[in-house]
Amino acid sequence: MVTGRPLGPRAAARGWLERPIRVLGAIWLAVVLLVAWELKFRPGESVFMPPMSAILGAFVQQWFVLDPGQLFVTDHFQTNAVPSLLRLAQGWTIAAAIGIGAGLVLGIWRPALAFLNPLIRFGMSTPSTALLPIVIVVFGITSSMNVALIAMGSTWSVLINTIDGVRSLDPTMINAARSLRLGRSAFFWRVLLPSASPQIFAGLRISLGIALILMVVSELYAATSGIGHVMVFAKTTFRFVDMWSAIVFVGVLGLLLNGLFGLVEARVLRWKLESSRGAGGS
Repeated sequence: MVTGRPLGPRAAARGWLERPIRVLGAIWLAVVLLVAWELKFRPGESVFMPPMSAILGAFVQQWFVLDPGQLFVTDHFQTNAVPSLLRLAQGWTIAAAIGIGAGLVLGIWRPALAFLNPLIRFGMSTPSTALLPIVIVVFGITSSMNVALIAMGSTWSVLINTIDGVRSLDPTMINAARSLRLGRSAFFWRVLLPSASPQIFAGLRISLGIALILMVVSELYAATSGIGHVMVFAKTTFRFVDMWSAIVFVGVLGLLLNGLFGLVEARVLRWKLESSRGAGGS
């Protein structure tokens, strides 16, 4: 087999065109929906549904500024978005630590899993938003309340996926580790944790989306600052353009967080992708 053959002009041109075509294929529906929104809700058509041009204009003006001294963000961003991001980061980190730690223990220790399984299933079946009144009573209208709700609601997906990742360990790998006489520590770090990592990252990705939802929900009902608070305040003062601007901000934030998480996941699980390619090539 001949390798390293230079690409011809036509193949090189196709290579240059593939990326723009993929980008257009990914965004064409979003562009169509934005244009349809603009045409449907032209200025003056509806107070509650402003045109997309007004929403996007308010989005840029409300959250960003061309000033390097302010890191290109407005005072409004620092007052509301920064507290929301801190609550999201704290709650999600707590959920990840508890979910991964408890999931590894329960996945390895089967009797404990059998004993706690009804409680875990009950916790998963209970909507996290139903706990909002209880969390408000316990913590009051504080950032600790928002963080607690985010952590409580985001833990379950990490926990369940971690348990499934540990329990789905290939028996062949276990037998190979025993034949190599690996100690418990070596088995954990070299076999068990890498094998469960794809499932753990799947749970972390799901929990990140749940954490973002709970961040907004908790701030809608009990917060003096934050993105959810901005939505409620804009609604009560009939500033619906600003309300939609905050909604767009949450959507953009979700896309950015998901993209960043995807980069980290691809970096950490690069070995799995390379092994899959090797298996496919063979």
